[in-house]
Amino acid sequence: MRISARNRLKGTIVEVTKGATTAHVRIDVGGSVVTASITNEAVDELGLVVGGEAYAVVKASDVMVAVDD
Repeated sequence: MRISARNRLKGTIVEVTKGATTAHVRIDVGGSVVTASITNEAVDELGLVVGGEAYAVVKASDVMVAVDD
């Protein structure tokens, strides 16, 4: 599948927390954790599970990263 997003971060799923309709999927990307909010349906359709590989895709013209010291 081709996508236009240029910011693709490959990582390992470390947590999947489902809510009433939306899930939070936490992905470890080289020691930093990215959290994605997607529908529960998408989690099921994509087969997202802890330990699986996934890409966090950020579609934006600007991406800001904050680092805590």
